[in-house]
Amino acid sequence: MSEERSPVPYIPGLAGVPCAQSAVSFIDGQVGLLEYRGYRIEELSERSTFEETAYLLWFGELPTKKQLERFRHDLTRHRRLKYKVIDLLKCLPDSGHPMDALDCAVAALGMFYPADHVEDEKERYHAAVRILAKVPTIVAAYHRLRTGDEAITPRDDLDFSSNYLYMMNGVEPDPHLAEVLDKCLILHAEHTMNASTFAARVTASTLADPYSVVSSAIGTLTGPLHGGANEEVLHMLREIKTVDAVRPWATERVAAKKKVSGFGHREYKVKDPRANVLQKLAIELFDRFGHTPMYQVAIELEKVMAELVGHKGVYPNVDYYSGIVYSKMDIPTDLFTPIFAISRTAGWLAHWLEQIKDNRIFRPTQVYTGVRERKYRSLSERKVEEK
Repeated sequence: MSEERSPVPYIPGLAGVPCAQSAVSFIDGQVGLLEYRGYRIEELSERSTFEETAYLLWFGELPTKKQLERFRHDLTRHRRLKYKVIDLLKCLPDSGHPMDALDCAVAALGMFYPADHVEDEKERYHAAVRILAKVPTIVAAYHRLRTGDEAITPRDDLDFSSNYLYMMNGVEPDPHLAEVLDKCLILHAEHTMNASTFAARVTASTLADPYSVVSSAIGTLTGPLHGGANEEVLHMLREIKTVDAVRPWATERVAAKKKVSGFGHREYKVKDPRANVLQKLAIELFDRFGHTPMYQVAIELEKVMAELVGHKGVYPNVDYYSGIVYSKMDIPTDLFTPIFAISRTAGWLAHWLEQIKDNRIFRPTQVYTGVRERKYRSLSERKVEEK
């Protein structure tokens, strides 16, 4: 009996290991740069719309007026859900997390709208549009159903973000709130080879249908190390409560080497550029709709954390201010991550489309750490060693 060690180096989490060639997005974490197809995220969030950004991610160029009109038309006409999908959502526990409901429903869509011929360009387009259009409807419908209300039918006269907010409560939203949500969707739409995108590309490489691709990505996003951090930030700020409590709380946390939600990122060694934009959006919301003590706690915590761990490159990430923004918009905390999923669906599908064009199934190797060349013993010969 012998042991064997592989000559292949083991890198936990594949940190820094390229697993694909992609033209979808680019990050320079040393200077806080994020680009979609060469466009800086700050400019896109300021001047673009989510629908326009999704088109850019999928096709590599900003759409012309005619192309955008067609794309919006296609998205709008696919917003509705079949009544059997609504029935499926009604059967799910009211106490379940909306991310799990979304995962179930997206997987089920593939049975209603088969898209097995992924090599067909037209089929890919219609499947991608259908998924992106229906995901917000699923999230809003489950939220309504779990609270005892009926799902609200989408409105064709509203844009992507306005329609989502309308489906949540049946009231046409304040245009400023819809604009803020649209910017948030742009900021969350894509972020290179993160865990959920990697899961999507691995699933795509098997030539699975796009519903399975997006479902696998949603499942990956449910993990607390990927999605859900924006929920934890809200819980954390509520736990701290006051500005005066920030420094002792943060000092104790850092000394104990405990995680502080919303701080630090595998890619960024400076403040996440998306966090800068989200902070500006938060300020706009507070100036328009009134300030809250939570924001002052967040500002103080960022300041104290910069003193304590800034030298280690630990700064606010995208989750730090997004939860504060959503909270001010009266969005339930457990819908923060589903909204992330609504947005990131555009990025997942962009990577699916890219993967299919030059596909090779993922089959990484491993570093074997077990024993080898063992001799089989009959049942009567096996003994359990006494400890």
